[in-house]
Amino acid sequence: MRIDIITVVPELLKSPFEASILKRAADKGLVEVHLHNLRDYASNKYKQVDDYQFGGGAGMVMMIEPIDKCISKLKAERAYDEIIYMTPDGITLQQQLANELSLKQNIIILCGHYKGVDQRVRDHFITREISVGDFVLSGGELAAAVLCDSIIRLLPGVLNDETSALTDSFQDNLLAPPIYTRPAHYKGWEVPEILLSGNTPKIEVWRETEALKRTQERRPDLLDK
Repeated sequence: MRIDIITVVPELLKSPFEASILKRAADKGLVEVHLHNLRDYASNKYKQVDDYQFGGGAGMVMMIEPIDKCISKLKAERAYDEIIYMTPDGITLQQQLANELSLKQNIIILCGHYKGVDQRVRDHFITREISVGDFVLSGGELAAAVLCDSIIRLLPGVLNDETSALTDSFQDNLLAPPIYTRPAHYKGWEVPEILLSGNTPKIEVWRETEALKRTQERRPDLLDK
């Protein structure tokens, strides 16, 4: 998989891809993440990528020209399955969407900034608009990092145990059940006996029951799905 991220502050995105699972995925050759500084595609010597809104109003708007130049250059080099714009008014990122995007080969992610991008960018270039929640960030970079993490960890070979991702919260519209590790006895706080029994079928039934119970208590809306 290849992910190209268009941003005005690439420095914000470097560290997430230089550590942990994301770095391991890149080192294994399972993913390539390329950062593109939008200012490199600006037309004037000031590297300007934003301007005032037509019609007045507070906040600057990202200009269409540098975005067009950057996306057109990338599309001339390869075909892209998706061109994603990170925006608060996009569809909320959920596990099923991450699963779907993990099957793609080439993705462009455009990070919004300022008041947002010229609407013509959204009308003519963007194939998906994604939000990480009902709140506003100062830019789309952190949201893009969240999206990338949710996708990359699903790629075959990234996790040491590929079945781990299948038991994560939201994979079956359920929250994950409680989990425990050593020691089994600590300050009088005990691990459920069933988990120490070695009886795998009964353990799985217990986990399913606990997952359903936790979902009913914390996220009953998921059960409607």
